[in-house]
Amino acid sequence: MRTDSSPGTLPAREHLPAGDAGTPVLDVVIPVYNEEKDLQPCVLRLHDHLKRTFPYAFRITIADNASTDTTPLVAARLETEIPEVSTFRLEQKGRGRALRTVWSASEAPILAYMDVDLSTDLNALLPLVAPLISGHSDLAIGSRLARSSRVVRGPKREFISRAYNLILRGSLQARFSDAQCGFKAIRRDVAQVLLPLVEDTGWFFDTEMLVIAERAGLRIHEVPVDWVDDPDSTVHIVRTATEDLKGVWRVGKALATGSLPLDRITRPFGDDPRDRDIQDVPKGLARQLVGFCVVGGLSTLFYLVLYSLFRQFGGSQVANALALLVSAIANTAANRRLTFGVRGSGGAVRHQAQGLVVFGIGLALTSGSLAALNAATSDPGHSTELAVLVAANLAATVLRFLLFRAWVFSDRRDSEPSTVVASPTPEPGPTTPTYTTAPQHARHQQPYQPLPQRPVAQPDPYRTTRFRAGDVADQRWEDATLHLQPVRPTDTEPRD
Repeated sequence: MRTDSSPGTLPAREHLPAGDAGTPVLDVVIPVYNEEKDLQPCVLRLHDHLKRTFPYAFRITIADNASTDTTPLVAARLETEIPEVSTFRLEQKGRGRALRTVWSASEAPILAYMDVDLSTDLNALLPLVAPLISGHSDLAIGSRLARSSRVVRGPKREFISRAYNLILRGSLQARFSDAQCGFKAIRRDVAQVLLPLVEDTGWFFDTEMLVIAERAGLRIHEVPVDWVDDPDSTVHIVRTATEDLKGVWRVGKALATGSLPLDRITRPFGDDPRDRDIQDVPKGLARQLVGFCVVGGLSTLFYLVLYSLFRQFGGSQVANALALLVSAIANTAANRRLTFGVRGSGGAVRHQAQGLVVFGIGLALTSGSLAALNAATSDPGHSTELAVLVAANLAATVLRFLLFRAWVFSDRRDSEPSTVVASPTPEPGPTTPTYTTAPQHARHQQPYQPLPQRPVAQPDPYRTTRFRAGDVADQRWEDATLHLQPVRPTDTEPRD
């Protein structure tokens, strides 16, 4: 799985500014391999549709995947006859390779692709790219499985498509409905950061891109489409399905081990009320409370089942201790991964050890409750014991959450990627900068502000300037103000 570097966290989405009439806003890529018969009718039909209906400048790019017939000649002729058509030749096969290559080189802010057979009704093209132009979404896909979609295809392809999407939902927890429809679009700023993380170069390229984008929290817009199957399609179904299953295993393994740097493609959401700062409420507290309650409810049921099982072979104190120990280990592991988002094996043993300390506090509460019950009555009923244990566990649960957040998993926030703040200290002689770290999420909560200009004279001891950690590591922090660039080429006004 690719883990190479990328430009970093995405800026907030914005509506694309109105550009020059000759600047293409949309670049539609058509990957082809030996499509000498279908290429010209496809391009002419698509060009006519865009000319009549699309309100922005556009470009159609033919991505030739090492065709061995006359496809390159047809593409070259179309490029000569139609100003909005361009061609790109690759000497290796692979739809994913073609899309990555052309999308990476394109300057259009909206990038799309469709299959050469034009199985999808072109009336869905404008609804596909409109949410990307407006800044509402990051990616958009056509869905043949939406309720309002109208699809004409054989039962074999219908079964394969639905089975594949069920596999994605069950194994990768994918929430998008149709991964294989050859009708997708993406914003260029998202593609620049997302594509380096996508490893596949064939038919699984779409699925891998969508899964990574969804796991990173990017917004995927789905458009119901009308779709008619091409009976002359050259796609090898068995081989493609085999490669897709291998890709599902590879991506699932990367997600499980945490080897995908999803934090590099997170994006702050504009004026979303959920992203506004709320005084006196720590960031992420609401989500953690929900996750902790879900895990706690399941752990309580697990604990009661274990207690009832162990109670048949021993006393109440022994059954309580064993049931609480097993459920505490499972509870710590579940909260570590699901509630507090800690991935990988680093610190797992220490977290479990600290969780056992929390378990000891819970044991003291529940054991004390049982002791008080036994002191009050000599032979309490089983239902009474369970009721007392539930009440004691509720109190222990509140304390467990506070200890998990403030002690056991408190290093989660400290271990996030940090920015570096350089504060020159006013001492005689050479000035030595000192560095302190701040959590990465603190960067995203403050609006973008230009760095103050560096004075020529002695530096102000009370001025604090923020730099990226990579700049300090490369010993380029002293010239940071010279390399300051807008987030996007359109951000030229001071208020941006």
